[in-house]
Amino acid sequence: MSHYLDTPIEYLKGIGPARADLLKTEIQVFKYGDFIYNFPFRYIDKSSFQLIKDLKTDGETVQLKGYLTSLELIKGANNRRRLVGLFKDPSGFVELIWFQRAKVLSEILQIGSEYVLYGTLKIYKGKKSFAHPEMELSEKVKKGVQRSFDPVYYTTEKLSSRGLDAKGIRKAMQALFEKMPAGAIHETLPSYLLERLKLIGKYQALKELHFPTSQSALEEAQKRMKFEELFFMQMRLLQTRNIRKQTIKGHVFEKVGEKFNRFFSEKLPFELTSAQKRVIKEIRADLGSGIHMNRLVQGDVGSGKTMVALMCMLIAIDNGFQNCMMAPTEILARQHYASVLEYVSGLGLKIGFLSGNVKGKKRKELLKMLKEGDIDILIGTHALIEDPVKFKNLGLAIIDEQHRFGVVQRAKLWGKNKTMPPHVLVMTATPIPRTLAMTLYGDLDVSIIDELPPGRKEVTTKHFTESRRPHVLNFMHHEIQKGRQIYVVYPLIEESEKLDLQNLNAGYEMLLQYFPPERFNISVVHGKMKPKDKDFEMERFVTGKTHIMVATTVIEVGVNVPNATVMIIENSERFGLSQLHQLRGRVGRGAEQSYCILMTSYKVSKEGKERIQTMVRTNNGFEIAEADMQLRGAGNIEGVQQSGYLDFAIANLATDTPILTAARHIAEKILSADPRLELPENLTLRNEMIRIQKKYKSYSRIS
Repeated sequence: MSHYLDTPIEYLKGIGPARADLLKTEIQVFKYGDFIYNFPFRYIDKSSFQLIKDLKTDGETVQLKGYLTSLELIKGANNRRRLVGLFKDPSGFVELIWFQRAKVLSEILQIGSEYVLYGTLKIYKGKKSFAHPEMELSEKVKKGVQRSFDPVYYTTEKLSSRGLDAKGIRKAMQALFEKMPAGAIHETLPSYLLERLKLIGKYQALKELHFPTSQSALEEAQKRMKFEELFFMQMRLLQTRNIRKQTIKGHVFEKVGEKFNRFFSEKLPFELTSAQKRVIKEIRADLGSGIHMNRLVQGDVGSGKTMVALMCMLIAIDNGFQNCMMAPTEILARQHYASVLEYVSGLGLKIGFLSGNVKGKKRKELLKMLKEGDIDILIGTHALIEDPVKFKNLGLAIIDEQHRFGVVQRAKLWGKNKTMPPHVLVMTATPIPRTLAMTLYGDLDVSIIDELPPGRKEVTTKHFTESRRPHVLNFMHHEIQKGRQIYVVYPLIEESEKLDLQNLNAGYEMLLQYFPPERFNISVVHGKMKPKDKDFEMERFVTGKTHIMVATTVIEVGVNVPNATVMIIENSERFGLSQLHQLRGRVGRGAEQSYCILMTSYKVSKEGKERIQTMVRTNNGFEIAEADMQLRGAGNIEGVQQSGYLDFAIANLATDTPILTAARHIAEKILSADPRLELPENLTLRNEMIRIQKKYKSYSRIS
């Protein structure tokens, strides 16, 4: 970036120190370069005008031309002033009102003058008005550059109060471009890419993004800047992966030995799916290559990721190495521990469990055995990354539901071997859209388990409103009579914990009326309970001592009860798609037909209806993840906010899949031919990559 774009923002015409401080705190704009990347989020078509008599839709954004006929400064409560005006065009009158900068505007606006007005219409009890409309003298509009599009910028209440509303930011942006010297914006893409992809230059793209000359010019500018953003992100991820593979060696697991073969022939409880076999083959190739493995395994709920992980750990054991598996909750960790113990019984393996609740003599003995190499597999929570936990020769580290852990936590586990890092396998049951996986995990090798084990019946999903409550209660009775168990889940949103807890308790009281304690047992589990009490209630349900579990989303991950056949989700419109899918995955784990019932209020938002309809239509987690990203956007998908890879100025992963795919392909091709970007034609790329790398603090990424 040039010296001009490094200029502090306070030196820009119309900004100054006070406004600069606001820009820094409100929208993180410190320099001219930050400001130029503050792109408009929409554009106003200023080529036509409407008439007041034709305005009929509350909330529509319109442009009028007419005369300001009156202005009155009114003092209200707490001595706050508001400015009220009347605007007239050939078809009628409309009221204008300003609550901010009222005194200043009363001195600037001119009664009797012709204005171009732009604003959002408000209709209340038949009366039309505009709050804080943009006003520009018609003569100034005529003298200025005639534009079909005006940019609209994101702003805040504090910025608007100091004159940096959308119009104020637009004026400052005009000043930035007017003052800009030739060559201030350096080209970042080589000429051969611009020509091959028919992309416009960077200066032209930035200018058109802020002040489009036509719709087609705007589209060309957006295409150029989206490609640049996604291309350099992929270049960085691929370079990271390439450097890791070239510089970080991994333990060589040379053989598949006695433990693996005995388990496969004697202990395997079911035939592996072709997807599981394919993923194990991919992992085996990594483990025998001498290169450090860093692989993500994606698999829908119940697809058999734990079995894949166990078989990989047996390969490590056959080669003389220890393993660990880290899960985000004690419930999930204990479930893995119980499953692995059952699967490997009789193979002569030592399995350990560690969490914050393992204390005293038991903990001390466990850590001693681990350090001396007497434990083959250690399963636990984040307690595994604490400093006292030392392995003799950790060869494979597995992280389940990896998005629940921070980068620093994962890096600590990665550093448990002093001589050579363990191979790393990260797993997630939260399906991730292809474009998002390409972004978040672009520096990892990715394996996908896209089949469910044979014999697993698809969960039937139904949507009911409150009028069908009696039907649902009868169905619950019927399932319990068949010996089945039922989940009833209530939302728990942080801002409304007290209210939601009341909802859960009210639901519990209602269920007691239909399922009296003398005949039925009900467990209650929520995040406000003490861990000991929560585990007790969970255990009662897991062992079949209770018929119904009334819970919040604490059971979203980690409870495996094959006898539970019904999942009832109350106020399901308040859940995200991924969360609904995770909850549905708690049932359908046995041989019996299972059901997911989505209860909603009568009034559901358009987005809420789309989520419910998606859940009823499909059980495919990857299809659901794609729909979730379309509805909520990439940055809101569970677990990805922390990534730091979604801070795009213009690209949108939900809609720009073709551009991302092309960017990834081209980046791979360039780095394959010129890994260090040393060829003369790639000098521009090399310089930009050096600049980008300086921006990012690098962890040894393991996810």
